[in-house]
Amino acid sequence: MCIAFPGKIVSIDDNRAVIDIEGTRRDAFLDLIDEEVTIGDYVICHAGFAIHKVDEELAREKLALLRELTDHEVY
Repeated sequence: MCIAFPGKIVSIDDNRAVIDIEGTRRDAFLDLIDEEVTIGDYVICHAGFAIHKVDEELAREKLALLRELTDHEVY
């Protein structure tokens, strides 16, 4: 199973962005996103591709949910 996650764009070089996900930085290609994004925007990233732009409030909400999921033990 794959999970898409929100990240904040910290740099853009051509069609590649570096996004920050709670202190972890990852490359994300911008080829699939259908709207313009700039540094500071939040995007949903899946399999190395930004797939959707989201507002900061929604991004923080989704990050909180992911933190909650990872704080529990998996049996």
